[in-house]
Amino acid sequence: MDEDVQQAVHSELQLLLPDVRGNAEQVEALLHPEFVEVGASGKRWDRPAMVAALRSGEITDSEPIEATEVEGVKLADDLILIRYVSRRTGGAPVRRSSLWRRLNGHWQLYYHQGTPAN
Repeated sequence: MDEDVQQAVHSELQLLLPDVRGNAEQVEALLHPEFVEVGASGKRWDRPAMVAALRSGEITDSEPIEATEVEGVKLADDLILIRYVSRRTGGAPVRRSSLWRRLNGHWQLYYHQGTPAN
């Protein structure tokens, strides 16, 4: 696997860990300034809303999220697509797609979408 793809996949998987997801500063560092997410619920988030929700306690994640079928592909020198299936303990699977962009030498999550895989 390409080194850039490995770095982006590693960062994506870090975002699934409760210790990282619960730290607004770490999440903010991993999110591109133009970040947008469309969650499995259909709710749209941008970077300021996501960071504010983490800081206020609106978003809390105490359980790790399992990722399977993880694959990544480099679409351009500064753009990587990651696809995988996530599952919370006792929850339904969700197909996820993420675009990571390199900004100032660092990979940041630019776009993320979750689609229920019932």
